[in-house]
Amino acid sequence: MRNLVCAFLTVYYVVLFARIIISWFPVEPGSPIAAIHRILYDVTEPVLAPVRGLVPPVRTGPMAFDLSPIIVFIALIILQRAICT
Repeated sequence: MRNLVCAFLTVYYVVLFARIIISWFPVEPGSPIAAIHRILYDVTEPVLAPVRGLVPPVRTGPMAFDLSPIIVFIALIILQRAICT
C-alpha cells in the first residue's frame, strides 16, 4: 500500500509540473495540446483551487503570480518524505 501511495505522489508531482509548463504556452481550442491541457487541468485543479482560495495570487503590476502550485509541490515533497522514506 505504501508503494502505491508513493507512486501516486510521484505521478501527481509530474502531472502538476506538466500543467505548469503547458500553461506557459498558448493553447488553441480543438488542438491535441488542448485535450492534454484539459486533462491536466481536470486532474490538478481540485487540489490547486482550495490552496488558491487560502493564498490568493500575488499581484505584480498588471500580472498575478499564482503561488498555489509551489505550495502543493512543497506539500507533496513533505508527504513523500514522511511516507516513502
